[in-house]
Amino acid sequence: MQLLQYFAEHIVLFLISIFLFGLLIGSFLNVVIYRLPIILERSWRDECYNYLNESPAKESHEKYNLVTPRSRCPHCDHQITALQNIPVLSFLLLKGRCISCKKPISWRYPVIELTTALLGVLVAWHFGVSWQTLAGLILIWTLMALTFIDYDTQLLPDNITLPLLWVGLFLNLFSTFTSLQSAVIGALAGYLFLWLVFQGFKLVTGKEGMGYGDFKLFAALGAWLGYEQLPFIILTASVVGAITGIALMLVFGRDKAVPIPFGPFLCSAGLIGLLWGQYLTNSYLQLLRIG
Repeated sequence: MQLLQYFAEHIVLFLISIFLFGLLIGSFLNVVIYRLPIILERSWRDECYNYLNESPAKESHEKYNLVTPRSRCPHCDHQITALQNIPVLSFLLLKGRCISCKKPISWRYPVIELTTALLGVLVAWHFGVSWQTLAGLILIWTLMALTFIDYDTQLLPDNITLPLLWVGLFLNLFSTFTSLQSAVIGALAGYLFLWLVFQGFKLVTGKEGMGYGDFKLFAALGAWLGYEQLPFIILTASVVGAITGIALMLVFGRDKAVPIPFGPFLCSAGLIGLLWGQYLTNSYLQLLRIG
């Protein structure tokens, strides 16, 4: 409590601390984004081997998780040391290249680290020194991981979405962001709404328009922010997604048959909903009353 009081009296130091801690979290998220899909794929493969009573491939027995083995250069397999893994700073000092083979390091790593830190500062500035800030950081950093995993693999892992849903319900036992009643209704309505959209689209077109992970993510956002935020989130995600899809086809010539993951747009809308959703919704309703 003394630390919270100290941060409340020194808000700049509080924001700097959040920024530095966010850089470390961003570095960890890079690992999660890259490794978790591989871990899940290996787990699914082992389950298939067990079902077929066959011996698993040799590599599936190698210890591979979010901690082991240490990070390596994807080009030359050079093991990255702690000094070469300082968020953002190491990338700048190495001039964006592997110290061993001199091959370029993806810009995405420092971008994720910096974005994670900046979003953390934004949440801390919005909610101040409070338990809402801690909860908000958990939400936005989890959404960061889901955004890039879905972008890379078109997967929204249950390992993340389901715990996110339950954590949201737990936090709202104490009305952290909304009432428990609103959170429960939000979780139910979020899942059911996208499930119905999925079934309707499939009935009309014979195709699956989205994955079940989107249902669970929308339900999780409902559990965190309440059912009142769901219309704003789905409308924002849909509009931004449609504009992005059209731009990709017109500007970059993307094949319209290539699916675009919906998760990143839900995550972005969830972030906006966390910070300004209630204000924007109330402003819109006020305009309707005036009109």
